[in-house]
Amino acid sequence: MKKILVVFLLYCGLGMQAQDLPVYTIFNKKAKSVNYGKMIRQLAEADVVLFGEQHDDAVVHWLQLQVIKSLHKDFPLVLGAEMFESDNQVILDEYLAGIITHKHFTTEAKIWKNYDTDYKPLLDFAKENQLPFVATNIPRRYASMVSREGLEGLNKLSAEARKWVAPLPIEVDLTRSGYAWMIETMGAHAQGDPANIARAQASKDATMAYFITRHLETGRKFVHFHGTFHSNNFQGIYDYLKAARPDLKIVTIASVNQQAISQLEEENKALADFIIATPADGPRSY
Repeated sequence: MKKILVVFLLYCGLGMQAQDLPVYTIFNKKAKSVNYGKMIRQLAEADVVLFGEQHDDAVVHWLQLQVIKSLHKDFPLVLGAEMFESDNQVILDEYLAGIITHKHFTTEAKIWKNYDTDYKPLLDFAKENQLPFVATNIPRRYASMVSREGLEGLNKLSAEARKWVAPLPIEVDLTRSGYAWMIETMGAHAQGDPANIARAQASKDATMAYFITRHLETGRKFVHFHGTFHSNNFQGIYDYLKAARPDLKIVTIASVNQQAISQLEEENKALADFIIATPADGPRSY
């Protein structure tokens, strides 16, 4: 972790010395560059912030921490993340409450390989500031079941197991561009029905949205972290949130890597309310 931090700080230092080499640029959905403060002011108006990431992007992970620090100055927060599965909520709560050690948490929860560098700082912030942190993702064994058997496979789950999944039946519109893209580009490699890959993705999106809505608290803003594909083009989690709660004010953030970040590439325009572009050769956490 220290090695990655040193590399990142050196990278940022170079960016600050050379004004033509920034480490990130923020764009609005009209593809105009905006400053960090403007983004924070708009995030402050949201009930839910959907922060999409490139999982290995060290710059974006640093920005995630800065965003919750900035928002927490004025608002109480609830945090949540794709990287923690819903059936690990008790373990997560016990760790944040100081009931179990960090070692027990990392041993018993299903943590990602980049947890130490990228997600532990978010948990540390929640722990230090006594903020709720919600494990929102569907357990991976159930998403895998959907990829093999379709959404109908979830009907075999016990009443206890269904507590960790969005209420059944989960509806999915496979014509939405994100799911259609998955079927077209990844379906050729699927065994069985190619559409089940998209249905598995939808089971994740629906479950994350479900646990976000379950943990909305009056006066608190919910900031959720996930792979950017889960909310790009105002789809995925966004669709399920709006279906459940049309009244919610949701602001989305997408993350993209580009060779040059002075302007958005055409394919990255309008992905979200804000698009964070970082250099393709920027620092990676793994």
